[in-house]
Amino acid sequence: GSSGSEDEARPGTAAAAAAQKREERLRKFRELHMMRNEARKLNHQEVVEEDKRMKLPANWEAKKARLEWELKVEEKKKECAARGEDYERVKLLEISAEEADRWERKKKRKNPDLGFSDYAAAQLRQYQRLTRQIKPDLEQYEKLKEQYGEALYPTSDSLLHGTHVPSKEGIDRMVADLEKQIEKREKYSRRRPYNDDADIDYINERNAKFNKKAERFYGKYTAEIKQNLERGTAV
Repeated sequence: GSSGSEDEARPGTAAAAAAQKREERLRKFRELHMMRNEARKLNHQEVVEEDKRMKLPANWEAKKARLEWELKVEEKKKECAARGEDYERVKLLEISAEEADRWERKKKRKNPDLGFSDYAAAQLRQYQRLTRQIKPDLEQYEKLKEQYGEALYPTSDSLLHGTHVPSKEGIDRMVADLEKQIEKREKYSRRRPYNDDADIDYINERNAKFNKKAERFYGKYTAEIKQNLERGTAV
């Protein structure tokens, strides 16, 4: 009687073990399925982010880092002002001797004026000089950043024409800067007045410029010959 009971219990035990094993496999399958979906989702997000980065301008990261650095400097200045400290003095105290030495060497290597090579290079130097003089409005930048978010940084697909309306203060700053440039240009490029008492030794304006160059380079060697020709005593 006991052996018969054992024989009846064995199929039930085997069936329970098989069901438990099947349930374990299904659980592992569901976990693998969830992991695959999560990996697919992360891969899709990375592809989208990479596509955004590829469409950004080449110097976008540098501009963003520069703006973040300027914001940190502005916050540091406000903290120093609240404590009644001089920001420049605090900044110098935080700079190590190695950084100061490296900055001095870099400053000595830098040549602000390489001389005139062509008009494109001169225009580039003027553009860099003017952009260095621009002082950004960081408060306005923060407001625009909160308003537009990532749309504040244009991509190759961004439509910029007609979407930005400059403020009256910005227009006034631009007009003042242009007037300053015009005033400076007139100061250095004004035409020299004509001297009625000067000797006329040219036949046209081009010949006059050539004679001035020749006089500048060879005048000290030909001064005596020129005087003899004017007196009529040249041999």
